[in-house]
Amino acid sequence: MPNILAVDSVSKTYASGLTALHHIDLNIRRGEIFALLGPNGAGKTTLISIVCGIVNASSGSVRVDGHDIRRDWRAARELIGLVPQELTTDAFETVLATVSFSRGLFGKPADPGHIERVLRSLSLWDKRDSKIVTLSGGMKRRLLIAKALSHEPQVLFLDEPTAGVDVTLRREMWALVRGLRETGVTVILTTHYIEEAEEMADRVGVISKGRLILVEDKKVLMHKLGRKQLTLALQQPLAMVPALQGVAAGALALAKDGHELVYTYDSDQERTGIAEVLLALSQAGIAFRDLQTTQSSLEDIFVSLIEGSAFETVAARTTAGVAA
Repeated sequence: MPNILAVDSVSKTYASGLTALHHIDLNIRRGEIFALLGPNGAGKTTLISIVCGIVNASSGSVRVDGHDIRRDWRAARELIGLVPQELTTDAFETVLATVSFSRGLFGKPADPGHIERVLRSLSLWDKRDSKIVTLSGGMKRRLLIAKALSHEPQVLFLDEPTAGVDVTLRREMWALVRGLRETGVTVILTTHYIEEAEEMADRVGVISKGRLILVEDKKVLMHKLGRKQLTLALQQPLAMVPALQGVAAGALALAKDGHELVYTYDSDQERTGIAEVLLALSQAGIAFRDLQTTQSSLEDIFVSLIEGSAFETVAARTTAGVAA
């Protein structure tokens, strides 16, 4: 799949001396949903602002569908739609007028049919003559998306798109984003909701302290780093981890005040060791009343990466992914 966005060695140092980004390399594939994850202050919004031409990079280059954002800024910016994190709109303008005006800002000819389709897709058509000040927070969030889509961009940036909206609206917006991808729009979102990335993204990038520490296909990432665990609900609690013959002590842990025994294993191995654990428990006279297996979520993986425990393990594996 060809790339539509190429970020090459982009860095940003502000006048205060703060370096917000360190040599970011990132390629985004045409038509994918890419989730950029990171804690507050990691550099997500700075990176988006550079790509959108709002902030100038200190070094490096950005190309959108082959157009350099500095040398050919008009063509590059025309391809981009941005939904900012902040709810900034003209409070006393109508919905229809503000979305139509946004289209005109990009030099696009009036197209009432396109504006109507956008507003209908966002359940805003019935509110087209309403003043923005009268809209709910969720409706204002939808309005920002409508404004970003007004000029028919090929790349859509969503900066915390569902912040402050209820669960129902969040899922409706997920469906909208998937629909945009089906029309060929490339979607790049930043989010604090890990389930949002896990639900929608094709690929995931993790940024921390201005450094892009990982870019990987979501399924591949979870396969590489997602641990599997066997949890045994014990009939009698244990005071300490038992020494089981043939089972590494580090693979076992107690939970819930000794009422559960947790065995962590690598599902990629030819032998998971589960049979050996169950046999060893029987031989040791340790009975259990229930068992279940679970796999790490994307949130678990994200936390481990940010804390640095998994960085060295994945850095070498993901170098190719950053440049892919």
